[in-house]
Amino acid sequence: MALPVVYRRKVGRDLAGGYGWYNGQRDGLGEEFLAAVDAAFDTIERLPDIFARVHGEVRRAVVSRFPYAVFYRIETKRVVVLAVIHTARDPKVWPQPRKNAR
Repeated sequence: MALPVVYRRKVGRDLAGGYGWYNGQRDGLGEEFLAAVDAAFDTIERLPDIFARVHGEVRRAVVSRFPYAVFYRIETKRVVVLAVIHTARDPKVWPQPRKNAR
């Protein structure tokens, strides 16, 4: 069941931070990071139910090759990507489920 995917504004900041850090490690690695995250987004769009719930209705998709995870929630007519977070970060910063948050 393919649903449209919408992204919280915070996701852009998450991606910019990861991109900058990886590109600082090696030229071009930031692009590889974005491509891996984009592949996770594609899977979420095509198969949103495939990933497990980790807290309430929030699900987590692990990004290939990089220690990042995409946190998202399936709503009636769309999927909302809440954050893209480094997996070593404190779980307290993980997105908390909120009803009808936009």
